[in-house]
Amino acid sequence: MQEAKTAKKVAKIVANVLLYVFIVMCVLAVVITIADKKRGDDGVTLFGKQLRIVISPSMEECDQTDVSAYKIKDIPVKSMVFIDVVPEEKDEAQEWYAGLKVGDVLTFKYVYVRQEVITHRIVHIAPNENGGYTIDLQGDNKNDADGVLTQTIDTSNANSTNYVIGKVVGQNHLLGVIISALKTPLGLVLAVILPSLIIVILEILRIVKMLESDKREKAQTKIDDQQNELEALKRRLAELEQTRDPPDAAQPPPQDAGEDPPNNDANGTAP
Repeated sequence: MQEAKTAKKVAKIVANVLLYVFIVMCVLAVVITIADKKRGDDGVTLFGKQLRIVISPSMEECDQTDVSAYKIKDIPVKSMVFIDVVPEEKDEAQEWYAGLKVGDVLTFKYVYVRQEVITHRIVHIAPNENGGYTIDLQGDNKNDADGVLTQTIDTSNANSTNYVIGKVVGQNHLLGVIISALKTPLGLVLAVILPSLIIVILEILRIVKMLESDKREKAQTKIDDQQNELEALKRRLAELEQTRDPPDAAQPPPQDAGEDPPNNDANGTAP
């Protein structure tokens, strides 16, 4: 019995946690979608990191690329990446670039036919004589239909259309899939309506439970009042029994109608 109660309590806690996580996801999706539309192609910054959804398979796992020694490995399509953005101050940016190494994954803008946002891995990095760095980047997926392309960025060219946005410091595929789904028109509607509907249903259930509890409490109170009244009545009857006058033990028994009263004449003679 105790195990069943414990299991029920644990299940309730898990259900509440999942509900809160889902609601947070929905709120996050709404925030990201709104911010995305306002900022255009600049990405969304949240908690100090820029968030972007990967739409290309170029960083998916590939047998031809050994990434076992790197922190960031497989990045499937629709994964959300968390980007540490290059500082705006020149000295801070130079120090930031100095911390990069082969194997790090960068998100950057690059022009082929048009400017695109790409997330690839550093395969070579070297300092320039006039300052800055030359960075070569490639995708991990050598089986990608686009083939093995190398992008080269010169960080010393401040006016270049090819420039680094930041370094990928983390990624989450599940979160990206959920956010991607919720960013669609239908998903966005569900992200607003579904949590609201869930909250309304939970509130209705809570109110019904409160009403039933109040009803049971009132019924129990009525029963208790009736029981108290019955007990009070019993006590009153007992008190009346105790206060009833007992028969007078000193009263003489009644005389027989056929007997003469005793002669109490002082002379002792009959009349």
